[in-house]
Amino acid sequence: MNGFSDFDINEQLVKGLAKDDITIPTEIQVQSIPSIIQGKDLIGEAVTGSGKTLSYLLPSFQRIDVASKDLHTLIIAPTHELVVQINNVAKDLAKSADYPVRSVAIMGNVNIKRQVESLKVKPHIIVGTAGRVLELIKAKKIKAHLIKTIVIDEADKLLSDNNQQALKDIIKTTLKDRQLLAFSASMSDQSLERAIALMKEPQVLRLKKEKINNDIQHFYLTASRRDKINLLRKAIHAAKPTKAIVFLNKNELIQDMRDRLVYHQVDAVAIFGNASKADRKKALDAFKNGSAKILVASDLVARGMDLQGITHVFNLDIPADLHEYTHRVGRTGRAGKKGTAISIVTEKEVQFIRAIEKLNGIKFVEKDLIKGKLYTKRMPSVKNKH
Repeated sequence: MNGFSDFDINEQLVKGLAKDDITIPTEIQVQSIPSIIQGKDLIGEAVTGSGKTLSYLLPSFQRIDVASKDLHTLIIAPTHELVVQINNVAKDLAKSADYPVRSVAIMGNVNIKRQVESLKVKPHIIVGTAGRVLELIKAKKIKAHLIKTIVIDEADKLLSDNNQQALKDIIKTTLKDRQLLAFSASMSDQSLERAIALMKEPQVLRLKKEKINNDIQHFYLTASRRDKINLLRKAIHAAKPTKAIVFLNKNELIQDMRDRLVYHQVDAVAIFGNASKADRKKALDAFKNGSAKILVASDLVARGMDLQGITHVFNLDIPADLHEYTHRVGRTGRAGKKGTAISIVTEKEVQFIRAIEKLNGIKFVEKDLIKGKLYTKRMPSVKNKH
């Protein structure tokens, strides 16, 4: 495989990719694009940043009749940020390739009338969250019977116990001969079984598991639960990150954490579930342009989002699923640069540090914070009694 020209896709698309310096297909693209162009169902598991979005967008662009006003592809994603990001990739490709494919983003907690209005452009591609898409299908604002391809992005999340029903309800509204694609950075056996059950003889691609970059250092500090926030603030000052993400498990605590950091003169922004689209965009823009160096968030930003230049990751909570640690710390130590991950744990939570070490073949170093500096904690010496 020498380049995208080797695929059966329009030369305009190849040239459009080249304008964005995308010339060599990734492994997941090489293995998935030919099957998707042929209309086959497919499940693709590949690491974050491996090019999964173009794996399904390029075949969709190729298969869309641009002269038609009918909806062709529906892409379902679990978060607002990922919906916006996928839609931006689609719009950028259409613009770079001068290829008249229309796409719109549809998501919850946004003015529904405005979204209905956006559908008047007769999009070929809709990118949306499951709840809002289903709402608009039921309201007959989205004509589900026209959909030729459904893409489930971050399928592991969308096929979880909490989310799968809305997804199934959407699929039921489409015709049986539609194509179904599922992509994810990781797929549990349960999610894989659920995806296969929805499909017609799918091709299953499970590329090598994501490994933690050797350029990342892993530290931990211990504190009582009530002292964690204070220790985090001090650790941020000591580590002096250029850009950092602070991970919490509970969505409802994120804004409060951001407010506390700002109170102590730490430039921080937050992404949380109840924030408006405008507030989320404002927070992300501030983080990307460097006016805020700390982003407080839950695991929703651990995958998929295009965030560059992150030097540090702070875990105020150990992830509920220990496998998520890989995705969290994968935000740093990129492109040959060093990264640092600092977890703040209680004495009882040290067992999870040991479990993560065993799971990933890595080693954590315990640190002490003394007079504003991080030091490797020394084991107490044992005097020889003889």
